[in-house]
Amino acid sequence: MKTAHIKNEIVASRVKFTLYIIMVMAMSCLVLNVNAAEMAIAEHAIAAPSDTISAQNASSDFLPTPRSAVAPQYEGYRLVWSDEFNTDGRPSSNWTFERGFKRNNELQWYCSHNANVRNGCLVIEGRKERVANTNYVEGSHDWRTNRKYAEYTSSSLTTRLSQQFMYGRFEVRAKLPTASGAWPAIWLLGNKWEWPLCGEIDMMEFYIKNGQPSILANACWGSDKQWKAVWDESVTPLKHFTDRDSLWEQKFHVWRMDWDERAIRLYLDGELLNEIDLSQTQNQGLYGNTSNPFRNSVPGFAHYILLNLAIGSNGGTPDEAKFPLQYQIDYVRVYQKTIPNAKNKTR
Repeated sequence: MKTAHIKNEIVASRVKFTLYIIMVMAMSCLVLNVNAAEMAIAEHAIAAPSDTISAQNASSDFLPTPRSAVAPQYEGYRLVWSDEFNTDGRPSSNWTFERGFKRNNELQWYCSHNANVRNGCLVIEGRKERVANTNYVEGSHDWRTNRKYAEYTSSSLTTRLSQQFMYGRFEVRAKLPTASGAWPAIWLLGNKWEWPLCGEIDMMEFYIKNGQPSILANACWGSDKQWKAVWDESVTPLKHFTDRDSLWEQKFHVWRMDWDERAIRLYLDGELLNEIDLSQTQNQGLYGNTSNPFRNSVPGFAHYILLNLAIGSNGGTPDEAKFPLQYQIDYVRVYQKTIPNAKNKTR
């Protein structure tokens, strides 16, 4: 009986020990599962903003095209000229600079040191800084010469001395400054006759129109009065784009012009903003000039490209808290038709 009693105690002890081990293991699993869940939640809470930022930064819309990127080819066109802005430093010799006060009673003094190529973009910077007006004339009534100082500086670049075109597909990818006071533009001017007889094409202007920040796509030509233009104008409020994409102002966009002897068509990210019928764009007789600045056979006549960031005037009152302003241009590409008998001019 004593032996049996001892055996029973041994069995009972073993059962208790086994149950204890099972309970410990179960508790350990529960703790591990809880900790794992807590860690996963914590990791998600920390990682989510970072993941969102990474995804945003990784999106090609927010970045210039890679330096290794090759310009696309379009059926019926060939690439005749481009600047991809892939070499850091000063802009290439294709570009020359406007200087001083130029037009529209704007506030900026144009100079060359506000434009540089870096990180795959031409960057035009609008700065709040005082510089002397070297053309100042005391008592002058001309706005270009009666200001002793300019309170802002910026840059305006042109291909007037290097690249001029008549017809083609023009593409410019850029990110705009949209703060009050900014007036960035992508435009072309004819190389003969005074403005507006020379013709002006605005692939893009951004400024205040009808009380709203707006994207404009225009062309103008000469009336029968000096310096008075006839306009074919398209105005699209910025809200049209930002309502569809709240991050629109942080992204690069592609402005395109398709120009042939019949029409000029102006696009933004593939959306047609304006179509200009070139049968209606003749100059109206000032100095006897009834030529069409957008289609003619005048020897040597062509258009050159301008990229600039104006400040004030149509751009509105500058918001100095947003300075310096940066206008980033990723590339400029010009294609012309390859089909037989196509009318193209390149100089």
